[in-house]
Amino acid sequence: MVNHILLMVNIHRAKILKALRARGDYVSGEVLSKELGISRVSVWKHIRSLGQQGYVLDSSPRGYRLTFAPDLLLPYELPGWEQETRHFQEIDSTMDEARRLAKAGAGEGVVVVAESQTHGRGRLSREWSSPRGGIYCTLLLRPQLAPAYAPRINLMASVAVARAIRRLFGLPAELKWPNDVLIGGRKVCGILSEMEAETDAIKYVNVGIGINVNSSVSQSGATSVSDQLGRNISRKELLTAVLEEISEQQRLLTRVDLLDEWRKLSATLNRNVRIAAFGEEIEGKAVDIDANGALVVRCRDNSLRNILAGDCFHL
Repeated sequence: MVNHILLMVNIHRAKILKALRARGDYVSGEVLSKELGISRVSVWKHIRSLGQQGYVLDSSPRGYRLTFAPDLLLPYELPGWEQETRHFQEIDSTMDEARRLAKAGAGEGVVVVAESQTHGRGRLSREWSSPRGGIYCTLLLRPQLAPAYAPRINLMASVAVARAIRRLFGLPAELKWPNDVLIGGRKVCGILSEMEAETDAIKYVNVGIGINVNSSVSQSGATSVSDQLGRNISRKELLTAVLEEISEQQRLLTRVDLLDEWRKLSATLNRNVRIAAFGEEIEGKAVDIDANGALVVRCRDNSLRNILAGDCFHL
């Protein structure tokens, strides 16, 4: 859990930034002190610390005025998640840190976010390039869900990312089974889930999300939000929207609504695919996903295969 002192720091700074943005003009230290229930000296210390993190705050006898805010994924820039967000300028992997927190007993909803990763990971321990300008986060979930339904969590997260991108920017984000988000057929986001479970219960699931945001992507088959829009966007706004969508979609984990939403956004269904899974390759037409999130493929001999995991190639 986030310790009490750090929690209060995040809450106070979130309130200071909210007050400064709401007024758009100078706000006196006295007013901020009364609104937050802390001393004017404490207000000044928070203002000074915000300045050290890249915020530009004008100071005058009238008080403080915010003139610039850096695009950092700080806890107090994520409304609703400021209490449970762990922010790092650089980390080995948000997935590894989330695993440490989960094993230490951290609760549902903890978000680990980093400006960059030195050992970011994708599926099958592949490297995930993590330069500054992207979103790299892992969300700790403790769902009341049978382990057989765990693959639905990947579907849920991918739906959330695609919906957030569509809602904010009007880009036609689509889903590629099992865990990618595409724009124009090119990968903009990868999702990785790790689970610890007993026979009949999930202990925790860590959902890692990596989004190419404000960076020009040279890898074949990949893109970024900024490349698609021709401009940089607010990572804070996008991450907040993704977390909001996850909260909404999480309520649908045991319902058919989630599967229907994934089907509607899918770029994989109704096309020919090749799946590399467990030492074999399966070719055919992707026709559906089943209740557990497995891809249903109609093979060349007209038989149906339900494939729970594997690398999918659109043909």
